[in-house]
Amino acid sequence: MYDLHTHSILSDGEMLPIELVRRAAVLGYRTIAITDHADASNLLELLEAVERVKESARCYEIELLAGVELTHVPPAEIHGLARQAKASGADIVVVHGETVVEPVAPGTNRAACTSSDVDLLAHPGLITPDDAALAAGQGIALEITARGGHNRTNGHVMRVAREAGCLVVVDSDTHAPSDLMSGDARRAIALGAGMTEKECAAALSQDIIRFLHRR
Repeated sequence: MYDLHTHSILSDGEMLPIELVRRAAVLGYRTIAITDHADASNLLELLEAVERVKESARCYEIELLAGVELTHVPPAEIHGLARQAKASGADIVVVHGETVVEPVAPGTNRAACTSSDVDLLAHPGLITPDDAALAAGQGIALEITARGGHNRTNGHVMRVAREAGCLVVVDSDTHAPSDLMSGDARRAIALGAGMTEKECAAALSQDIIRFLHRR
């Protein structure tokens, strides 16, 4: 199992990075990305902090990915910060999409979907077919999320992603210990978004490392 969208005490999460890793390992995860909320003020520090925990994560047989979630960043700055993150060693760059429950700036989805340094658009709300097509062209994944509020549009995201041929991943957007999902919970989120059994099996067993080395 994988989760590409989690938060630690380095931003607004409740767990130390290694506690998050340990709890995930007990549930059966093998790949975890810590993607704390980032902008120009803290991007480098977040990446450096998670990098220092990678060896500890290996002791729990977890492939830990150092990442960031660019959050409420002006759309015009998204590509530059994503590029800076990758140049600074980020394994994954997530963009906080235009969820229907937060005042994310219009144009954020489009900026993320056109950036060659973005890997995942998180909870993209009422994403348009045009933006989804751009994401598909860039190899950017769209997220089906378990996060309350953000998950209101999972059905829409899945339909648009299917039509555009986008890669889809299922993530928790973990902030607290109780947010981490069991295998059964992940499957329920996927099916609840409208996935077929075949789509569900594919989404839940993505080869994440291959995905991140697609470019």
